[in-house]
Amino acid sequence: MRSSALQLVVMEAPEEASLAAEQTDGAAPPLPDHTTACCHGAAKMAILAYSLGKREINHHFTIRNAKLISFVLVVLLLVFHGVLRHYGGGDSCEWLLSTGRYLGENVWQPYGCMMHKYKSTEAKTCLSEKRVAFVGDSRIRQLFYSFVKVIEPDRREDGNKHEDISFEEVESSVKVDFLWCPEANNSMKERLASWIQETSAKPDVVILGAATWSIKLHGGSSETLQQYKVNLTAIAVHLERLAEHGEVYWILQDPVNEEALSENRKMITNQQLELYNEVAVSVLNGTKHNGRSGVKLVAASRQAALETITQSEDGLHLPESTRKVGAMLLMNSVCNKLLRPIDGSCCQTLPPLNFLQKLTACFFLGSAVIFAVLHVLGNNRHRRPVPADVESLEEKKPATAAVPLGPKAPFQALCRMGVIMSYFYLCDRADVFMKEHKFYTHSAFFIPLIYIFVLGVFYSENSKETKLLNREQTDEWKGWMQLVILIYHISGASAFVPVYMHVRVLVAAYLFQTGYGHFSFFWLKGDFGLYRVCQVLFRLNFLVLVLCVVMDRPYQFYYFVPLVTFWFVIIYGTMALWPQILQKKANSSGMWHLAVLAKLLGLLLFICLFAFSQEFFESVFSVWPVSKLFELNGSVHEWWFRWKLDRFAVIHGMLFAFIYLVLQKRQVLSESKGELLLPPKISNLLLSLSIFSFVTYSIWASNCKTKTECNEMHPYISVVQILAFILIRNIPGYARSIYSSFFAWFGKISLELFICQYHIWLAADTKGVLVLIPGNPSLNIIVSTFIFVCVAHEVSLITNDLAQVVIPKDVMALLRRLGFVGVLSLTVLLLTRGNQLTPGA
Repeated sequence: MRSSALQLVVMEAPEEASLAAEQTDGAAPPLPDHTTACCHGAAKMAILAYSLGKREINHHFTIRNAKLISFVLVVLLLVFHGVLRHYGGGDSCEWLLSTGRYLGENVWQPYGCMMHKYKSTEAKTCLSEKRVAFVGDSRIRQLFYSFVKVIEPDRREDGNKHEDISFEEVESSVKVDFLWCPEANNSMKERLASWIQETSAKPDVVILGAATWSIKLHGGSSETLQQYKVNLTAIAVHLERLAEHGEVYWILQDPVNEEALSENRKMITNQQLELYNEVAVSVLNGTKHNGRSGVKLVAASRQAALETITQSEDGLHLPESTRKVGAMLLMNSVCNKLLRPIDGSCCQTLPPLNFLQKLTACFFLGSAVIFAVLHVLGNNRHRRPVPADVESLEEKKPATAAVPLGPKAPFQALCRMGVIMSYFYLCDRADVFMKEHKFYTHSAFFIPLIYIFVLGVFYSENSKETKLLNREQTDEWKGWMQLVILIYHISGASAFVPVYMHVRVLVAAYLFQTGYGHFSFFWLKGDFGLYRVCQVLFRLNFLVLVLCVVMDRPYQFYYFVPLVTFWFVIIYGTMALWPQILQKKANSSGMWHLAVLAKLLGLLLFICLFAFSQEFFESVFSVWPVSKLFELNGSVHEWWFRWKLDRFAVIHGMLFAFIYLVLQKRQVLSESKGELLLPPKISNLLLSLSIFSFVTYSIWASNCKTKTECNEMHPYISVVQILAFILIRNIPGYARSIYSSFFAWFGKISLELFICQYHIWLAADTKGVLVLIPGNPSLNIIVSTFIFVCVAHEVSLITNDLAQVVIPKDVMALLRRLGFVGVLSLTVLLLTRGNQLTPGA
């Protein structure tokens, strides 16, 4: 990214210094002339050196070079993670069972992957018609109860001590047994042998562990340890046989709180437990079957217990929170590969590609081949056009007419898009990079927020124009809002209701801008042509439609794009329907202004009609094939929630644009540089009310008890905060005359940033965080952010390139292409529907 902000500040510094010196005459005795000259000379030399250095950096560190660096980083990271998997040992399943750490007090984070929190229905589905057996002592019995409570949360721990306990869930035919066998001895061996001989009784999953009773009964003698090794070696043979057709887990011994142990357990020391764990690891770690893991050692629960054993009531048995970690570790190891939860990346393998994904891969490969052929033939005519901003009424005009795109350009763009989509897939579908859970802390949200706002203020420049909500200012507005939303997502700040409510206002502000921008364009330009509509729809939806296929996600999953697309169509329909009222027509008679207000009133009634009844709303949007655009997990409920939450934001933006443009036309506003927007008294009153509004809203949001309660009020009060910001930002003349080029740069690619974050900055479809640099969160966030921003910028350019090719200006050619796209889409929908209706599909 290039910016002249620093250069501007540096160039103006000497003049500002001179002015300040003049204003402070008499305040202090003047310095001697030679001292003053020396100081000024040194200052000028320092400023000149800094300016030249900055210019040199900007010359070499362009966005093109940044993208090249990001590409090299991705290649190096792919090699690094490949080597780490091959030589570092282990896949995500081994990481799940072996190591991890606590995020805060209760959230367990396995190394390199995400652990899903299973619900009762999921556990029943996974374990349906399966038998699970827990074999061991009282600590294994604890784990048994925690495991059963995942299936049946209300289950009581009412079994008799030192006896077998059975649990059965009749509906799903799940059987979970605890078998009392406190020592690794012949009794345990015989039990395992009986399962091998009686195939019908063989469990699908076996969880074992024992050592504390051996230490307790024999005083921790070395002879007992040797016998434990002999017994475990004999038992391992049977465990290997069971592992051939099922899953076998050996739970390593958790630590004890030696100070809290009763007298008859004092011989159970952590040193003794470590010796027994070493024996178990040496005996069982080598069990393999044709390269497949045999007995799986569970060490992560022991690591979790190290931090919580002090909370144990008797020093031996673990607190409930730690037992839940152990149960979830087992549930993830057993069920993730079957149910494939999106936020359970541990123990998941690469999913098979579906037909559309294979077809898309072939399409991108074919484009790369054609591009290579055209490149060899020497067809090099290609100049990238300057893109228009689809959310703004203004368009950047190049200084000279751009050369039309050559035949190679679209294939080059598709080739680049194919490479980017490969990165998306590797990040969030393939088991290549690591993923971790989000965990909210106030510092994780507010400290990055301070950093970006310092940068935003530092990169301040004079605006080219001083109109209210001019192009640079709206880009700045979108930019800082998008950066706040990104920090909000990666920090998991939705867990903190006051932050959640403030971010909800930012989303409403985006939709407000949608209404403001499109209304202004249609009001001033009157361009209702098909070309303009298709350009906007293509730019809004291209990336999302590609991601829907590549990442195998429904359109509604990327909810913001369906939302702004829906509202663009509504705005277009409102303005294009008879009578089409433009500013030129309205200037001839004030009655046309009333007609515009009547149209907006009609739109308001339309919104209220749909918002009045959820049942009516869902019945309308559940009709096939419209439902395919709005369904998520087979329901349009999520679409209802998103639509209802900000249902008035767009019409507020349209109404504001109408009032502002009318006032501007009648020269009521003073938009010259340095002037107040309104007369001083009115300006001061509005500024005071705006500040009061901000403070009041923050107090209200801080007192919100639940999101549901506050969301009910949000559609009605969010516009007050939006208007307050606009007034504070635009009433003072000096505020209108500057903008942050830092924020404005991000604002130009805000849509791409919002969508790309789903898979290459966050992870597991936004449920977690992508980890490119394990073990160093700060460096990881810097590297992943750098790559993410470069990718988003490149996707923006690719979209603009393809829009010039895909959307021709010739109406007949455009209609033919729309017809082809319509037939192709209908065919895909019919095939998809046919597969869903086919029994067993």
